[in-house]
Amino acid sequence: MGPLIETLGGAGVAMLFIAILLILTVYKAVRIVPQSEKHVVERFGRLRVVLGPGINFIVPFLDRVAHQISILERQLPNASQDAITADNVLVQVETSVFYRITEPEKTVYRIRDVDAAIATTVAGIVRAEIGKMELDEVQANRSTLISTIKASVEDAVDAWGIEVTRAEILDVNLDQATREAMLQQLNAERERRAQVTRAEGERRAVELQADAELYAAEQGAKARRVEADAEAYATGVVAQAIQDNGLEAAQYQVALKQVESLNALGNGEGSNTILVPSHAIEAFGDAFKMLKGKS
Repeated sequence: MGPLIETLGGAGVAMLFIAILLILTVYKAVRIVPQSEKHVVERFGRLRVVLGPGINFIVPFLDRVAHQISILERQLPNASQDAITADNVLVQVETSVFYRITEPEKTVYRIRDVDAAIATTVAGIVRAEIGKMELDEVQANRSTLISTIKASVEDAVDAWGIEVTRAEILDVNLDQATREAMLQQLNAERERRAQVTRAEGERRAVELQADAELYAAEQGAKARRVEADAEAYATGVVAQAIQDNGLEAAQYQVALKQVESLNALGNGEGSNTILVPSHAIEAFGDAFKMLKGKS
């Protein structure tokens, strides 16, 4: 080093020192920030500025990058906490939270352990929200519960410069005693539904039987009504014939039917004896007389 200084002389040494100082100043003044980070710059221990991605310039030897904060989305370790529902059922809720730092100046100066703070906040909010709901509502309205928890966590961590991007309830577990009680209740409900189904089937069978009997009665009534209408029609025809042809035509038809009946009786197999009523001769006579009259 001594020979080099002697060779350069006083002026050369001064120029070399200035060159080194200039290089060091440029190195200290220029800061290149990656896209996934933000840098917090302090001056004499106080916040000076937050540097975004790209090339940035600071005052060398006065300003310094105190914190290099990643703005990538992060996931908290899955956490499990106990909670009691509104109907006094102990459940164990497993949750997962995703977040990202949007304002590093708030995060580094307002909270020491971000992950632990968010986990504690989530646990308290989950217990509070589940305590407002019954177990059936927790199981049926999980999406609504997740939205409520996410909104509550966002409000709680807003002062820390954090954005909660996603909150999930991974599972809701019950203790063994509660599981057995719910299984018994489920079996009882299934048996009740089966009994209701059987009762409804029996009632339907009775209703169908009654409908069938009513239908049969209606059809019988219709048949009797048709028969009565036919008899009334026949009576009307006879009455009209009597009115048109007189009483003799009716007597002729009656006498003719009597003769046909006697003839059929006489033609029967094994009939050797014919019983003739006392007024049969008169019927024959009337029939022939009317037939002659018609001729």
